[in-house]
Amino acid sequence: MAARQAGLGPVEIRPLRTLEEFQSTLRLQSEIWGFDQADLVAPRLFGVFDRTGGSCLGAYLGGEMAGFSLAFAGFKLDGRRYWHSHMVGVRPHLHGQGVGYQIKLRQREEALAVGLDLIEWTFDPLQSRNAYFNVEKLGVDVQAYLPDFYGITSAELHGALPTDRLVAAWNLRSPGAVARLAGRPRPGSESSERIEIPARISDVPRERAAKIQARVRGSFQAAFASGLRVSGFERTTEGGVYHLAA
Repeated sequence: MAARQAGLGPVEIRPLRTLEEFQSTLRLQSEIWGFDQADLVAPRLFGVFDRTGGSCLGAYLGGEMAGFSLAFAGFKLDGRRYWHSHMVGVRPHLHGQGVGYQIKLRQREEALAVGLDLIEWTFDPLQSRNAYFNVEKLGVDVQAYLPDFYGITSAELHGALPTDRLVAAWNLRSPGAVARLAGRPRPGSESSERIEIPARISDVPRERAAKIQARVRGSFQAAFASGLRVSGFERTTEGGVYHLAA
């Protein structure tokens, strides 16, 4: 699959199959997240996830890997099969140019082709760019909050904070996902609660960032406990606002 992005030329999205291709992700993991050795996903695990029903994709620009995704197979306690998308990353200088979106579209195509209609992943609730991408571009459902899910990591993006995460449930055939992928508003109830976040928590001083995280954590946990879900995300000059509705 090749897609042409304005100013980039053709971007090729293809499955990763060889150990050499898996090893190419190590440089990107360090470049994108700033991981040290302990937090890198080993190339051999890409092969394991691919062989056991997952998905490993690479995005290539001019023959060079510009991004990648890694998903592994899972199942719910009720037997429903799905993919957990553990990593999707694009080289920082290409952010905002549609490469990540093309990777996710290809991931969706592959999931549907093997009979799956759900892909899940986690994302930092304090990163407004990711929130907008997931909620507004892809149309994911968000109804779960996981405090400090991965523990403290070496990633500069995480700002040495506990790795609180929202769970993105991409129900691939849902009205919300189909509407957003077609550029239409997602159906839903009127917003009844707002949760504000800064643009990039890693740019906020550590002490203030911890207070913001505690506020956001408490707000989400209370909202989800009362039956609300994320119904939209609005970008603002200060960062962004989650809208929640029943």
